[in-house]
Amino acid sequence: MGEKRNYHILGVDPGTNLFGYALIKVDRRERFELEALGVVHLQKYADHYTKLQVVHEKISFLIKNYRPEELAVEAPFFGKNPQSMLKLGRAQGAAIVAAKLQGLAVTEYAPRKIKQSITGNGNASKEQLSIMLQRMFKLEVMPNDMDASDALGAAVCHYLQCSSPMAKFGGKKHKDWKSFVASNPNRLKT
Repeated sequence: MGEKRNYHILGVDPGTNLFGYALIKVDRRERFELEALGVVHLQKYADHYTKLQVVHEKISFLIKNYRPEELAVEAPFFGKNPQSMLKLGRAQGAAIVAAKLQGLAVTEYAPRKIKQSITGNGNASKEQLSIMLQRMFKLEVMPNDMDASDALGAAVCHYLQCSSPMAKFGGKKHKDWKSFVASNPNRLKT
């Protein structure tokens, strides 16, 4: 079996009116590039269950076409409206089930964590996050819908949060420094 050259992370910002998605590719040198970015408009579907079906189908389509290894999902923001939270949680669940059915690992990130990892400020605005991502990927323009940049933020956050993204290429991940040193005594300098 040949050596894996690229690693793909699918980021999603689940919603019931707009559903953002982004796919990044990471190469062996840990450089990343954008492969897909967009928004699925769900407002045209009156039935909430149909919206969930469309979310599941879109995630399944993206996974089948781009073959990502992991899904990074933005956790719903806890607002004041319990009905909105319930609907967002269902959309998130539909995306997670689609990913798990195709064998992807799933990680959830709070919006604050995503902003912190990318901008350095957990209280950054959605606009600040979008501007930083635009610079990181050297994009001329970002989509008008912030849901797409939020999905890209989730994917990049996941990449940045991995203790060693390159461990996914066959190297060993370590839970702490002690296990790293035990596995790599030749790297210890005294």
